[in-house]
Amino acid sequence: MKVFLAALAAAAFGLSVDAMAAEKPPIVLVHGAFENGQVWGHVAAKLEADGYKVTTVNLPGRPGNPMSPDKVSLDLYRDSVLKALDDAGTPAVVVGHSFGGIIISAAAEQAPQQVKTLVYLAAYLPEDGDSLVSMAQQDRDAKIGQHLEIRQEKGIASIEYSARADLFANGGPDGLRRAIPDLIMDEPLVPLATPVTVTTENFGKVDKVYIHTAIDQVISPAFQSRMVASTPVRAEFTLPTGHTPFLTDPGDLAEDIEQSAQ
Repeated sequence: MKVFLAALAAAAFGLSVDAMAAEKPPIVLVHGAFENGQVWGHVAAKLEADGYKVTTVNLPGRPGNPMSPDKVSLDLYRDSVLKALDDAGTPAVVVGHSFGGIIISAAAEQAPQQVKTLVYLAAYLPEDGDSLVSMAQQDRDAKIGQHLEIRQEKGIASIEYSARADLFANGGPDGLRRAIPDLIMDEPLVPLATPVTVTTENFGKVDKVYIHTAIDQVISPAFQSRMVASTPVRAEFTLPTGHTPFLTDPGDLAEDIEQSAQ
């Protein structure tokens, strides 16, 4: 329906659909910890159908972009996003999920002129010096901590298998709950504990939007609100989902991203 309406509007104003699509900002999608870029499949398809150019970042150190955990760093994650921004060629809407919020913040600090809007999806919205570890320790209502397994000798963190469905697919259909434990992957340790640098001069001037997840077990709704109170954003949306709305509610998530892009 959206594609049809876009074509109708284009005809009414004497514009081609391609010309109208060219006016839409590119969108860069950045996944979080314990996942890779494949999680964005349904959302990316919906955004592309609506005329957006979409780039999905697959961070190093996981299937699809393998690398030894000892070689992975927060700077390397940041640089993966910066490359996507360079390829976009014009200021982009950058969406970060969960730990991806810290990564996109680091990228915006480095290249604020290349970012139109930062969209935080159930994500950590950091202040200067924060890390995933330091922020997670402040979230007393999150349920993930007791199920986190640190494997120091391998340089990775993992999530207890039996807890994965409740943590990442609560509120989702039974089929997803059965499938998701095998989709959750190990995460290199070092980036999780690395503090991020953000300043008011760079990161502070970038437009920001937050998409809340109302029944989240990984980053609690209360902590999401607390972060936004500390770092105000232009707009807020709330999805009635757990931590992975790109799997449980991709249509509404895509719509919120598109509204954020306007």
